[in-house]
Amino acid sequence: MVFKRLLGSLGVGGPTVDTVLDPGAARPGGTLSGRVRLVGGTADHDVEHVALELVARVETEHEEHGDGEGVVVFDRHVVGGAFRLAAGEETSLPFAVPLPWETPATELHGQPLGIVLGVRTELAVAGARDKGDLDPLTVAPLPAQEAVLEALGQLGFGFRSADLEYGRIGGTGQQLPFYQEVELTPPPRYAHQVNEIELTFLAVPGALEVVLEADKRGGPFADGPGGHGGHDALSRFTVPHEGPSGPQDWNTLVDGWIQELVEHRASYGSHAVYGHESGVGAAVLAGAAGIAGGMVAAEVVDEVGDFFEGDSDDGEG
Repeated sequence: MVFKRLLGSLGVGGPTVDTVLDPGAARPGGTLSGRVRLVGGTADHDVEHVALELVARVETEHEEHGDGEGVVVFDRHVVGGAFRLAAGEETSLPFAVPLPWETPATELHGQPLGIVLGVRTELAVAGARDKGDLDPLTVAPLPAQEAVLEALGQLGFGFRSADLEYGRIGGTGQQLPFYQEVELTPPPRYAHQVNEIELTFLAVPGALEVVLEADKRGGPFADGPGGHGGHDALSRFTVPHEGPSGPQDWNTLVDGWIQELVEHRASYGSHAVYGHESGVGAAVLAGAAGIAGGMVAAEVVDEVGDFFEGDSDDGEG
């Protein structure tokens, strides 16, 4: 879908910007490509730069104000330098920029996960900046991420919801100011031990870090004499992108992770995390059923309304 904007901050008759992403889903650590098309206004303009911002809608948590939503800019690339755009002139700027390895997936096998990402185009002209062009960004999981999710599905776990949470997970190499959390319902085998399992992927060029958190059920002996409810257990595991070595397959590997997590056998050494530095709850995805079916400063806006505000009013789509 293409969104075209008249750059209101540049005044009536200013240039227009129209960013078109190449078709197909991008992947974490891969390349995002497309073209930025510019059409000059009623007068000549000196363009200072054209930049692309990668933005995400995240859930935020405030001690005083409660939960909310915000928009985080998690990467930025200048794709065009200084040039003069004549009145009525049409020009096109091709781009190919890298995506952070921790870019969250927005779909699995074509099924939307409820994650909202976008590419926002900024045009700076004569000291004025306009960020009026916003395109939705579709990201598919890495093969190793997909393999872990498929293994969980074959082990009987069900997809409950997915969201982006503002904050960092302690004890990990997380780079972006937020992380993706996938909530899974346990199969009967583990239902008496855990309420749900939360999954986070943190990818780097050579490997995939998998963070698992089990919301463990309480019992008569939970948390001391007399028992009083459950607690969370967290563990992290690292696997090469090409998968487990030797005769072990993905199902066996992932099942071992789950058993270690649920039975709380982790040693809390280099492969354990003690908890989230911050985080919020997940939003339930209506109609979703079945498992199939990054380092920059954060800019957070507490009240964003519709993430793609006004896009439905465009004449092109």
